[in-house]
Amino acid sequence: MKHTISVLVENHAGVLARVAGLFARRGFNIDSLAVGVTDDVNISRITIVADGSDYTLEQIEKQLNKLIDVIKVKTLAPENMVSRELILIKVSCSPKQRPEIISICELAHGKISDISANSITVEISDNTNALNNFEELLRPYGIKEIVRTGTIAIQKGEAAVSVRN
Repeated sequence: MKHTISVLVENHAGVLARVAGLFARRGFNIDSLAVGVTDDVNISRITIVADGSDYTLEQIEKQLNKLIDVIKVKTLAPENMVSRELILIKVSCSPKQRPEIISICELAHGKISDISANSITVEISDNTNALNNFEELLRPYGIKEIVRTGTIAIQKGEAAVSVRN
């Protein structure tokens, strides 16, 4: 089962390497990793998506909490979070196919980022499943290149993963 873990860390050099090293030493695979500064420039949020059992998740949480630079660790339940990922897809397209691809993008709330004589680059932000479906819709046109960010996630409602609570 996939687990989304939100980790608040002190914004210091080497913290990401220590977190990734912990996963490597323990044999935990990271499916997605995204890091960004929070509203406090001294604190960063690392969002990790990892696959494993509940026992594996418990071990990951315990090991993360042992790291000096880690402030808070919170596993986000799928039903209580909003998650997003960004994808850029460069698709082969002739001038005749262009309206079809633009129509698909509009239906999926995507944005055309670049158009050339024989390709279109599309960007879309959504959950992982929606992006996978979007990718499959564009595959018949010929995908030249794909770039995806890691998943970012936030709790629904008033609950927050922050230093203050």
